[in-house]
Amino acid sequence: MPPWPTYGADNARLRAVTAPGVRPPFRHVWTFHGRHLLEFPPVVGYGSVFEEAFDGRLYAIDSATGKVRWRYTSHRCGWSSPALADHLLFATFIGNHECHSTLAGGELIAVSPDTGRIRWRRAIGPSESSPLVAGGTLYLADQSGSVYAFAARTGHLRWRFATAAPIKASPALAYGRIYIGNYAGQMLALDAGTGRLVWRSSGHGNFYSTASVHAGRVYVGSLDGRVYAFSARDGDELWSFGTGSYVYASPAVWHGLVLVGSYDHTFYALRESTGAERWTFRAGAAISGAASVVDGIVYLSSFDHRTYALRGASGRLREQWPDGEYSPAVAADGHLYLVGLGRIYALVPRGGRG
Repeated sequence: MPPWPTYGADNARLRAVTAPGVRPPFRHVWTFHGRHLLEFPPVVGYGSVFEEAFDGRLYAIDSATGKVRWRYTSHRCGWSSPALADHLLFATFIGNHECHSTLAGGELIAVSPDTGRIRWRRAIGPSESSPLVAGGTLYLADQSGSVYAFAARTGHLRWRFATAAPIKASPALAYGRIYIGNYAGQMLALDAGTGRLVWRSSGHGNFYSTASVHAGRVYVGSLDGRVYAFSARDGDELWSFGTGSYVYASPAVWHGLVLVGSYDHTFYALRESTGAERWTFRAGAAISGAASVVDGIVYLSSFDHRTYALRGASGRLREQWPDGEYSPAVAADGHLYLVGLGRIYALVPRGGRG
């Protein structure tokens, strides 16, 4: 299994890894210059760091040197993270005027992670949904409101479920179910094998946030300014917590805490069981991207182009960097890959090898 194979590190999208010793202070190893916004974090495996840039280019970056091994130009926008599984790399793209794309609609591709050679491709609706792969099946969604399951090796469509509202979130998988929200404020659970609707909970603003699933609960942020916890079994709302503005960010879950930022400039640590506030951190601007937890350190970025490293247990500031905007960090093979506005920085603990 690659060390960071998918958006959120695992298929439940918990965004937390142990990575012993990968914590500040760090030493810089290399910098990749994407020359365009890097909105979503990379994935890491097979000797490379794979990143989509805003302008629709997909890069394979040598994890040892930072040199580009290959690139794919989609002629659309790249508004998601790719995914690695079974020695294939999967990526989605979206046709949109914001990146001056020359192609409309959306595209899903499967490529060789070693060479970038296309193994198969499928036309889908415009998609900013990061793929998820489990048991030989690839799951994703698009702005037409559809959730798809494809055979990962061949691209054969296994099932499709129409939610009747645009989807910008990515699927999460746990307990044999796909969990995903749409822009009608509906959180849905679908049987992962058949696509059958298991439950639907409505009336929760609009969901851009990707859900995190843990301990029988589904955690997700909403544009109505609230963080929600639903029962993974039947969709009952277990608690909600109100912030002062939009919650675009996807939560991280670590040691009994739900960790998520808001456009109200505040980062919240909430108790998993009750939604009660444990601690907060005041950033210098709105927080839009998902946080990551690496060896007990929480990484988050804000719109003032800063990235912060906090102690997960207390929220105390440990380190900060003058770059960043959305989702800040992934970890693999003793490295922290810090994502700036248009750069990726490869860092190792001081005294570590790189």
